[in-house]
Amino acid sequence: MELKKLDYDLTVCKAASIADIDLTTDFFFIGKTNEEISLVCLTSDVPPHTTERDDGWKGFRIQGILDFSLIGILSELSGVLADNKIGIFAVSTYNTDYILVKKEDFHRTVDVLTAAGYIFV
Repeated sequence: MELKKLDYDLTVCKAASIADIDLTTDFFFIGKTNEEISLVCLTSDVPPHTTERDDGWKGFRIQGILDFSLIGILSELSGVLADNKIGIFAVSTYNTDYILVKKEDFHRTVDVLTAAGYIFV
């Protein structure tokens, strides 16, 4: 399976309001519930009004479009990383899955997944 490194420094945060988020940027994920507005974005694009934020994330995505009938892809990746004591923050889109790890774990993540047979492009 091919994985694509993202060349961005990322932040996971809670936005005070959707209106604070610049929806014209190229890369972001928004999750809204009755309890919070979560945002993953480039660190340079963090809104000025966040209630909490956690900087220092790097990420990669599973290459290609994943069919909904595929089972266990995210589980396998997260299992390999968990076995190596690497925590993740996962986000899924219609097409694929994204996995974020803390910046200090990123090179080790690449090494661990490469040793497990994954290919980074």
